[in-house]
Amino acid sequence: MKPILDLVTKLGPARLAAMAAVTLTLIGFFAFLILRVSRPDMGVLFSDLSMQDSAAVVRELDARGLRYETKGDTGQTILAPRGDLAKLRMDLAGKGLPVQAGVGYEIFDKGDAFSSTNFVQNVNHLRALEGELARSIRAIGRVQAARVHLVLPERRLFERDRETPSAAIVLKLTGDLDPGQVRAIRHLAASAVEGLRPDRVSIVDERGRLLADGAKSEDQEGAAAMEDRQVGLERRLRSQVEDVVAGIVGPGRARVQVNAELDMKRVESRSETFDPESRVVRSSQTRTEASLTGTAEGQTTVGNELPGASGNDKAPGQKDSVNKNEETTNYEISKVTKTEVAEGGRIKRLSVAVVVDGVYAPGADGKPAYSPRQPAEIERIAALVRSAVGFDKGRGDQIEVVNLRFAESPAGPQQFDEPGLIQSLLSPSKEDVMRMGELGVLALLTLIVLMTVVRPLVKQVLAPVDEAGGGKVLGGKTVGDILPAGTTITLTGPGGGGITVDPNNPTAKLMEFAKINGQVQAETVQRVIDMVRASPAETVEVLRAWIQEE
Repeated sequence: MKPILDLVTKLGPARLAAMAAVTLTLIGFFAFLILRVSRPDMGVLFSDLSMQDSAAVVRELDARGLRYETKGDTGQTILAPRGDLAKLRMDLAGKGLPVQAGVGYEIFDKGDAFSSTNFVQNVNHLRALEGELARSIRAIGRVQAARVHLVLPERRLFERDRETPSAAIVLKLTGDLDPGQVRAIRHLAASAVEGLRPDRVSIVDERGRLLADGAKSEDQEGAAAMEDRQVGLERRLRSQVEDVVAGIVGPGRARVQVNAELDMKRVESRSETFDPESRVVRSSQTRTEASLTGTAEGQTTVGNELPGASGNDKAPGQKDSVNKNEETTNYEISKVTKTEVAEGGRIKRLSVAVVVDGVYAPGADGKPAYSPRQPAEIERIAALVRSAVGFDKGRGDQIEVVNLRFAESPAGPQQFDEPGLIQSLLSPSKEDVMRMGELGVLALLTLIVLMTVVRPLVKQVLAPVDEAGGGKVLGGKTVGDILPAGTTITLTGPGGGGITVDPNNPTAKLMEFAKINGQVQAETVQRVIDMVRASPAETVEVLRAWIQEE
């Protein structure tokens, strides 16, 4: 151990600290390289999982002995080797993972229908219906997760008035749903549940916003639908006007606002019209009657018995004949019955405001110079806008097209060239950043090793020998520079030669005193050693006495 201790002593604490730092740096560097090379490329196996699904997937991966990583506070994202992602997803899907916090009609595949009660069957049916609806809703693009709660009143015997079902849906969205998508979800749920109406479905997103109110009355629902219709109409008209104007003044050089006032009234009218000139014979009836009457001779009649009657007014055998004709004709007068129903939402009045920018042309200094558009061009744009929105003067529509200078300057022509080397370097990808970081760390560690280890060693090895001074150059100095002035070095051959010092030099006197002092100490130590060797027993007694002294 003595040579090692001597070497450590000669190196000093500064060099030892430097060597320890270099050693630790090298160990860390090679450990980083080994871990980076041996680490497989990880990819996302599943994301946005619930805690139950994450636990089930992790248990399955542990049983397979596969390496995985989890991210998120609840492990909602699971990473696995990229090469095994497809196989793992298929295998886990075969085992019903992830369940995604819902169960469908497969719940009936795991139970015994004979041993379960009617209550359990009803609960399982409700769970299955809710799970299937949630799966169908998750198929919509912007819906990330969905939960469905159904309230189905129990059907009782001898019950006339039955309470209607209701539903509540909670959505986790990756964006905003438009009113049409919200209505589609409500109608989807209403069509899948017997007796459920769309107005009885409430929809809430993960931020607590009410997207659809299932407690509104029909009038409130109609008002909300009318408001959605107004917003949709304004958006459609604005898009049409922007497309027309942008083709003339350029994209982004026009601002359009449309205000549509709708008639919310629902009007129902009925009318009947009779035409007296238009008569049609509906029925005709003709009746003809003929009768023949007379008296016989000697016949007693009422007229013969009256006072003053002679009884011979008519000749014997005379008869009376009666003929009667009756004709009845019924006419039908034409009648027109008209029923008109005007639904609410008709356009009552339109107001369109269009602001267009001017014309920019290169000026004398090379910068774009603004100039307003001609009134004739503004009038042509206004005519196109009137045609695009269906302008009706009798309805009171108003169209305004104004030419004003925009605050921002026009953008130059867009270039769609392929990105070059410089652009690729200025906008690197995530993999490029990681690769450059690894190369930077490697370069830094290499530079540290070269400056702290290799450079001093090479400098010491390549240090030249001073022929004139008879010494080796150490740190830019020779042995002659280190020795005191007046010292002469003689080299006469193997085993010969020496160092001669001037006696009058103060440094020489100090060296001579140190030499004498060293010789005296060496002689004293040698005498003590001789005494110990001569009398070991007495020496032990003396040492014991010294140890026992307080």
